[in-house]
Amino acid sequence: MNYIPFGNTGLKVSPLCFGCMSYGSPAWRDWVLNEKASRPFMERALEAGINFFDTADIYSNGESEAVLGRALAELAADREHVVIATKVFMRMGDSPNQRGLARKHLRHAIDASLKRLGTDYVDLYQIHRFDPSTPMEETLEGLDDIVRAGKALHVGASSMYAWQFARFLYLADQYGYPRFASMQNHYNLVYREEEREMIPLCRFEGVAVMPWSPLARGFLTGSRGRSKDDETTRARSDDYARRMYYQDSDFDVVDEVTRIARQRGVSNAQVAMAWLRQQPGVTSPIIGATKLNHLDEAIAALELELSEDELAALAAPYRPHPVLGHAYDNPVGVPGGSSRTGPRS
Repeated sequence: MNYIPFGNTGLKVSPLCFGCMSYGSPAWRDWVLNEKASRPFMERALEAGINFFDTADIYSNGESEAVLGRALAELAADREHVVIATKVFMRMGDSPNQRGLARKHLRHAIDASLKRLGTDYVDLYQIHRFDPSTPMEETLEGLDDIVRAGKALHVGASSMYAWQFARFLYLADQYGYPRFASMQNHYNLVYREEEREMIPLCRFEGVAVMPWSPLARGFLTGSRGRSKDDETTRARSDDYARRMYYQDSDFDVVDEVTRIARQRGVSNAQVAMAWLRQQPGVTSPIIGATKLNHLDEAIAALELELSEDELAALAAPYRPHPVLGHAYDNPVGVPGGSSRTGPRS
């Protein structure tokens, strides 16, 4: 495994990030694997040299963090080697203060995550979405508290508009807050709107890009048919994916993925992952797996180099999409109505 720099930090990560949303409690989502079933995936990832693990407090309502923490401890993973990332924002209780990016919630959320993970710090603490109800300065102050306390080494962000992310970076630079080291965004062969503004911004600012849903919820594997009669049971029941993709041009992209995969003698997943890995600015796509062969295919994709002609052929059928994946958007464009003029003393 060749380890690569994580943005402008000194951290070194594997070119794949192992996503843990699928591990925890089936009571949260019926497709989630329990702790016993998830352990072989953790073991295989470590054996392959993957050192970068991503989870979130909301996944299985915290059980994903606990499962990951126990697995890393029981598999004797060297804490100095592994890179642990988690996220905060989603609702974790009935109180209005148990969600969002207010300083109060950040204070409690990091401690709860560290307890579940069984560690005294995380390498990367990410805001899961943009919070229009909290001033950006307050969020940055809360993250600064966490970094100063040694509970997180770096901070990162996830899906939002480029102007919002640029504003966060500007405020951090202006007032000396910790700078976001990464952006975890929605990016794959059938959703490339991030190429317009977010990815160029990240490349210019030296921010690591960690795309989520690199296979478009399985759409790029070819398991989704133009007709529901051609789909698997899970595909037919995945209404979220149907809202995200399913344009005629999306199926044209999949047809091209399938053509190249057959020519190469590899899977659709390997071609789609190889395309993403070869895009400018991409650091570590986040892979999820509920079958071991899915994990093996993602690892094998690291060895697949597509030609310029193949890359062009895969890109050609794409047609623009509306913005997808930005839950809790702020269409008015006012970041919490902040009137703050600078950091605390």
